[in-house]
Amino acid sequence: MRTVFLAGLIMLLPVSARSETVRLYAAGSLRVALTEIAKDFEAQSGGQHKVETTFGASGLLRERIEAGEPANVFASADTGHPKKLFDLGRTATPVAVFARNELCALVRSGLAVSPETLLDVMLDPKVRVGISTPKADPSGDYAFALFTKADATKPGVKVLLETKALQLVGNPNSAKAPEGRTVYGWLMANDKADVFLTYCTNALLAKSELASLSIVAIPKALSVGADYGLVVLKGAPPSTNDLVDYIRSAKGESCARQTRIWCWRLMLACRAGWAFGFVKFWVKALSTIGYAIV
Repeated sequence: MRTVFLAGLIMLLPVSARSETVRLYAAGSLRVALTEIAKDFEAQSGGQHKVETTFGASGLLRERIEAGEPANVFASADTGHPKKLFDLGRTATPVAVFARNELCALVRSGLAVSPETLLDVMLDPKVRVGISTPKADPSGDYAFALFTKADATKPGVKVLLETKALQLVGNPNSAKAPEGRTVYGWLMANDKADVFLTYCTNALLAKSELASLSIVAIPKALSVGADYGLVVLKGAPPSTNDLVDYIRSAKGESCARQTRIWCWRLMLACRAGWAFGFVKFWVKALSTIGYAIV
């Protein structure tokens, strides 16, 4: 009788008061920030809610969601992949841009590169240029977009760069870094590329592992920005919206600021607008580029 009574009380609780698990699928470049924010969200709920995180290449995650994996939130490194889910009628919300990032060049020790010489260095036949896999990972698409911009500066280089670029990450068969290592730092440490085009956030994480690496800002003529899109999937528990609000809230940003990596402390510290100029100021001092929650 007591068991029945307790079960009845549980059924009478408001939905928001029940313990729920939110399944968050997110771009790998968000791993540090969203892992910290998810943990803080769980703590703030007093253990009432749990967040299960899955990180990877956005295109591959989208395919897994399409195939039926039970994601509740999809945070992509672009807007195209969540838009595909929206067009398929799989989402409960339209695509919202919630973060921005940009490409940087991660350069091995001993190779002299500046923003002004970056294109010429990448065109050198002896220089190995690493990128992610286009279509599977937006980072690869952004690298190809950079090559397209370069073609306007030096006609004919687009095909050359696309042909020589080594697609080292973002593919289901790509080599996996050991536990506790970033794949970019690990690949550079193992001499897999001389220059790696990746998000500035990834570059800073890699440099935190391997101090001999340098980070070179992409010149304005070639610069490619990345808008990160987020959707809530149909059938998600009510607490999913709480998590989304938390990610974009001052509390979520405060949590992100407390992570030990400079890029996240600076780049997740503030919203777009006035904050983006603030980030650009610091980025110039740190020879990198901005990322901001918006």
